[in-house]
Amino acid sequence: MYDTIEKLGKSLIQHGPYNDRIYLMKLDTDDVPDLPARLEAMARDRGYSKVFAKIPAEYGKGFENQGFRREALVPGFYNGSHDAAFLGLYLSADRERNIYEEETRKNLDLAEQKRGRGSSSTSTPTPTITRAAADDVEEMSVVYREVFPSYPFPIHDPAYLLETMKTHVRYYIVRQEGHIAAISSAEMDIDAGNAEMTDFATRPEFRGLGLAVHLLAHMEQEMGEVGLPMLYTIARSLSPGMNIVFARRGYTWAGTLVNNTNISGKIENMNVWYKTR
Repeated sequence: MYDTIEKLGKSLIQHGPYNDRIYLMKLDTDDVPDLPARLEAMARDRGYSKVFAKIPAEYGKGFENQGFRREALVPGFYNGSHDAAFLGLYLSADRERNIYEEETRKNLDLAEQKRGRGSSSTSTPTPTITRAAADDVEEMSVVYREVFPSYPFPIHDPAYLLETMKTHVRYYIVRQEGHIAAISSAEMDIDAGNAEMTDFATRPEFRGLGLAVHLLAHMEQEMGEVGLPMLYTIARSLSPGMNIVFARRGYTWAGTLVNNTNISGKIENMNVWYKTR
């Protein structure tokens, strides 16, 4: 059901019909300059409607010559010294058409109005946040299934949560009355010096308590202790709440990825936000 993660040359990609795209997750410079053409050929051969690439910006020209366009730019993404370009190549007119442009802009404007207003309401007590362990993955998967009808990675699968937990992802949870109320994760790339702040899910009955903002603040502190200076997220543009969370914590909007990700039941725009420590 979910898309496949594998190597194309020496570079890491995710691809499949679930997101109807190829996602170049990590570029190996040995694959330059042939990779842009190989990605397009693969996408056309498999009938995908988009190729999405996250690459060091200095390699962007070769991709742009292939028809990719820059949708976001994060300065200092790689170890504080190299920028990251987020690029999109569209292979169908429908995938390229930004039907969510107006709603995306409204949510960005709303987030900017909330910028710098702190973690949450002062009347809301700070929750106890713990790092998730192997014993938590079954309940975590239940929460993710409850919150997200679809998701770009298999967080509905306890085995996936456990595997990533053992390698490069730290999951954090808030419990209320003995049950998980909210979850988030920090996906760490130690070599590149960054972490993606992602996989936020709050059960409906616990929304409005500022749990996501508290989780983000806690993860920022832990990533600082790990020594990762660059924090970023790829957040649903149609979720005003998540965009507000990142604006409140001082993140900067870097751009919008159009029709990029299968999440919450459909292909949606995603906003890139970043923060340097």
